[in-house]
Amino acid sequence: MTGRVFASIGNFSVRFRWLIVIGWLLITIVSVKAFPGLSDVAKDSQSSFLPASSPSVQAEDLAQPFQDSQHGIATLVAARQSGVLTTADLQEITTIETRIKGLSGVIRVQDFGLSPDKHAEQAQVVTTLPPFSAGSDAIALVAKIRATFPSDASGLQVHLTGDIPGFVDQQSQSKSSQGDVQEFSLLFIIVLLLIAFRALLAPLITLLPAALVLALASPVIAGATHLGVQVSAITQFILIVLVLGAGTDYGLFLVFRTREELRRGLEPKDAVRRAVATVGESITFSALIVMAALMSLIIAQFDFYQSLGPALAIGIALMLLAGLTLLPALLAIFGRAVFWPSRARLVENPRPNIYGRIAAVVVRRPMPVAIVGAIIFGAIALGQLGTTTAGFADQSTPSGTDSAAGDTLISQHYGSANLNATEFLFKFATPIWSHADDLQTIQTTLQSRGGFATVEGPLAFSGQALTPAQLVAIHAQGNTLSAEALARFVSADGRTVQYIGVEKGGAAPPIKEVPTLRTLVDSAGGAVHAQAQGVFGIQPFAYDVDQLSSSDLWHIIPVVALLIAILLAIVLRSLVAPLYLVTSVLLSYLAALGLTALVFVHFGGQSGINFVLPFLMFVFLMALGSDYNVLVMTRIREESHDLSTRKAVRKAIGATGTTVTTAGLILGGTFAVLAFAGGGASGGSQIQQIGYGVAFGVVMDTFVVRTILVPAIVVLLGRWNWWPSKLWSQGEPTAAPVAVAPEPAPPLQTTSTR
Repeated sequence: MTGRVFASIGNFSVRFRWLIVIGWLLITIVSVKAFPGLSDVAKDSQSSFLPASSPSVQAEDLAQPFQDSQHGIATLVAARQSGVLTTADLQEITTIETRIKGLSGVIRVQDFGLSPDKHAEQAQVVTTLPPFSAGSDAIALVAKIRATFPSDASGLQVHLTGDIPGFVDQQSQSKSSQGDVQEFSLLFIIVLLLIAFRALLAPLITLLPAALVLALASPVIAGATHLGVQVSAITQFILIVLVLGAGTDYGLFLVFRTREELRRGLEPKDAVRRAVATVGESITFSALIVMAALMSLIIAQFDFYQSLGPALAIGIALMLLAGLTLLPALLAIFGRAVFWPSRARLVENPRPNIYGRIAAVVVRRPMPVAIVGAIIFGAIALGQLGTTTAGFADQSTPSGTDSAAGDTLISQHYGSANLNATEFLFKFATPIWSHADDLQTIQTTLQSRGGFATVEGPLAFSGQALTPAQLVAIHAQGNTLSAEALARFVSADGRTVQYIGVEKGGAAPPIKEVPTLRTLVDSAGGAVHAQAQGVFGIQPFAYDVDQLSSSDLWHIIPVVALLIAILLAIVLRSLVAPLYLVTSVLLSYLAALGLTALVFVHFGGQSGINFVLPFLMFVFLMALGSDYNVLVMTRIREESHDLSTRKAVRKAIGATGTTVTTAGLILGGTFAVLAFAGGGASGGSQIQQIGYGVAFGVVMDTFVVRTILVPAIVVLLGRWNWWPSKLWSQGEPTAAPVAVAPEPAPPLQTTSTR
């Protein structure tokens, strides 16, 4: 039944080959021209990826009186390279601020005065743009503001940083890195395909559908955001390597099988039909497994994972459609020319290749091979011991940008606490002016029990100290001397109060201290009968993200494993094989995670495994590793109808070994390219760990698990691999053929040879 379906698809793709190619080209061109891309719809706000019930999000709501939630903010900072600012410098800064005030899109410019060392001056620029903007309007406004700055020759450094400039610079750098990833990936894949096929046209034919899908996927996914699909910046990077890597895998499955059928004596169009009929099921179930694993992310609580799943699944679905229609159409059009100048004609009695020889060793001694493989992978997996997860707090602006230079000046002259401030919020049922003594209670509690160098608040700021009575009097008189305290630390309605704890050395508190800080704030709030209280800052967000990520991982692991096992059971018609196949991929995952920990943490000196890595590695390795499971096991099952299990394994591994290892090198290599090219972007260490980590897992899975370990297990189980299907019940063939080399296949019976 299934074979007839894919035979029909092959016939359709060959018969209507020209219409299919033209249709794909037209749809892609129109979509790219008419619709926005992923970069226009990506969201990157920290809190936007956390549920509303998260303590960090609740604290952010409390902090709204002190944040301009309607307007995007930028920070202007100016400093002299050496020495204090001169009178001429101050005049120049005033002139710059005046110019900025006159720009369209700027609401106001508020000067914050000189730094304590008199070397720098800072001002806030409030814009008409929404917060965290990075679109064309934000890019244009940031460029206009920076155009007002003097040249470096004046000796006065002027930079623009803050939310909007930081996101604009991050977006610019991400687009550049995204282009590098795509270009390097394409070049890498073409070189490997040239080596694998030893043909000039085959690499381009194999890669063209993946490249076309990559162009089409961007506007399609962007359009899907109107249906609730979310997109983050990292989605764009991973989409490139996933579509190019997985798409090339599917292309290799089909192109290698087409060449095999040509060498068995079929004509080109019949070879394409037979290739689709035989490996179309493998390609389809490989894609369905990846899509199922990705779609399982919708049950995650962390929106960051939710945003990855459906978006990437759309890319794989498009790749599957192209793999079953566009690629066969191209192969039918170009025929034998695809493989020129290598041989793609009938080969009599082909000699076993290196993979056939490896399989011969494995089938002779399957038990030692399986035991040694499991021990080695288990030992590598132990590399995780002694490591912790790195937090979500690496939100620094991209290095080498104007924003980064501005942050450096602020840190130097105002203290790093201005960049990594941890804010403590307290909300009361009534304005604080009627119970101002509570302000002193909170100040004393935070100062004495928080371990801070200083605690700034309504009663203590910029070296000033006020009593509750003095603050109330200032408020009653409308005195502007303490406007900073009233604006920065007390909300306009008087019900919300903010304190800022400055750690010793000015750094943000360690992420592990977040629960302690929350307990402290709850205690302080309870002592003064506050209506609500919370801790707001980068580290609390990092802590909540880390906790939510770990929780999601343990909830989704069994779901993904079960979905993959079900799909493997369907395609293999077996309830036994999925058990050890899923276990083998899980072993690859643990070993890859251990190797990543060894490379980046134990030897590389990084603080820990990035919180997102275990999750993404699990999903990708479970899904992508199953691609090779499907290809290898369906071929073993195909050969097992006529051969003994040992001979079926030898023949199947000999036939698929080149495909699997080439596909693994390409997929692992594209993730390595992601790490190499994307490492310089914002969040580069996270991208590097993801890229190299998945590459480690894919390569180990390809060269060891799929080529050696799984075949050994198949031989040990014999016909029990296929229980309870008919293949199990018929037992081993009583008279297996002597030769295991491929035999010429009869031509397909088709209604058309067009």
